Amino acid sequence: MSIDDRLAAARTGLRRHDPQEAAALQRDGALLIDIRPRDDRAADGEIPDSIPVERIVLEWRLDPASAHRLPQVDAERPVVLLCNEGYASSLAARDLSELGLRHVGDLIGGFRAWRAAGLPVVDGGGPAVP
Repeated sequence: MSIDDRLAAARTGLRRHDPQEAAALQRDGALLIDIRPRDDRAADGEIPDSIPVERIVLEWRLDPASAHRLPQVDAERPVVLLCNEGYASSLAARDLSELGLRHVGDLIGGFRAWRAAGLPVVDGGGPAVP
């Protein structure tokens, strides 16, 4: 199976949000989780109040049953993942849905689409959640 096939399969049934929808979800209490590497966040900025979680620890920090999950995560709270362009976030969202997050999706076009839509961006590059 090619990566394009895997991506298409991951997106089947996945909630994908355009930047305006993601911003509205965030205002309503959804968590925006930024899985981009620190260098990307430092170079391009971050979405205000998004939570940087490196991809390598994502499942442990967002699995509702994990002893290492972020305290604000539970199975019912909406989560929107974002990467640079919306590819890695789709694969990650699929993985998290398999762990029991009921309301997980990703940002169509990723951070670049958010910025292109003129939505708020702040300087970035701080450490990710350990």
